[in-house]
Amino acid sequence: MNKRNRSTGRPSAKGKGPAGASAARSQKANSSTSMSSGASASRNDGASKKPLVSKPSAASKPKHSGAPKRAGNAHYRKQEPPRQYKVTEPDELLNFLLQHLKSGRNAVKSILGRGQVSVDQKVITKFNHALTPGQVVSISKEGAVAAPTMSGLTILHEDDDIIVIRKEAGLLSIAADRSDELTAYRQLTEHVRRTDSRNRIFVVHRLDRDTSGVMMFAKSEEVKQNLQDNWKEKVQERVYVALVEGEVAKPVGTISSWLKESKTLKMYSSPRPNDGQHAITHYKRLQANREFSLLEVRLETGRKNQIRVHMEDLGHPIAGDKKYGSRTKTLGRLGLHARVLSFIHPTTDELMTFETDIPKQFLYPFRTDAPASK
Repeated sequence: MNKRNRSTGRPSAKGKGPAGASAARSQKANSSTSMSSGASASRNDGASKKPLVSKPSAASKPKHSGAPKRAGNAHYRKQEPPRQYKVTEPDELLNFLLQHLKSGRNAVKSILGRGQVSVDQKVITKFNHALTPGQVVSISKEGAVAAPTMSGLTILHEDDDIIVIRKEAGLLSIAADRSDELTAYRQLTEHVRRTDSRNRIFVVHRLDRDTSGVMMFAKSEEVKQNLQDNWKEKVQERVYVALVEGEVAKPVGTISSWLKESKTLKMYSSPRPNDGQHAITHYKRLQANREFSLLEVRLETGRKNQIRVHMEDLGHPIAGDKKYGSRTKTLGRLGLHARVLSFIHPTTDELMTFETDIPKQFLYPFRTDAPASK
């Protein structure tokens, strides 16, 4: 990268009279003309060196490694004229760059890591990214600008079809109306539009505002429809942890009921069979004392507020869930966390499993020095 020379001269104490000032102005003008002409020549020299175009060879074939995983904080390019190289044969990005940049392997990896490399205007940092003929690889002079930190969520995985996140309690998945409230959907939409203003995000499933954990979004209508239409076949496992009030007697159990929604938008189990949506919840007791139980909960169906209703039906409402019968305020949040999401990728058919830790607040009631609940 060429560096521009900057003048570091200081004003001289000499030549303060009219003649001296005139001479100084003349000298300054000559110097300015010389620098301007030198900078112009330097730019012309740089412009005359055109990037090489890759030559076909019997070299590498593309290696497909499934959906590429990217870091949570994505990058986007500064709008500066990059060097561009057209791909003429299948190759891996690192090998392609080594051929064209004439730099060492570590230096090229550093350029990738700084987000200076784009493929078809999309920043790529993965060195084994597969290239196909017709694509254009661009190399920017400056590193990428880090995207603003997102609030209340962390990206666990992102590829061309889906984004998997860990949502914190208190963040809405998506707003019910067109309000300006901060949501996971809104932040992820802004995130994908940093690389292309036409990009969109589609909601596949939801978590309640006060439920934390793993959830997935689609990047196209087609992928969303694929996942929703084949949800039972695609989703292999959905595991929650729930901190509930009281000591659950049975170590394992299953709750089955028909859920309906009241006029006040509260879900409840209908006393009549086939009256509403069938919901099935399986649970296993992980820890328990006289005041609380920590349960592993597995969903066979995914109905609105299903776990919350079923825990109330069990006589052990979720801690902090005033809407469904809770009387304790120990946590300061809802005691429900979507811990595991395992599914078949909608495009690659790869089994993908995302598991998160049990929130520390859920374990606090089982410490020997924990105070009594209020």
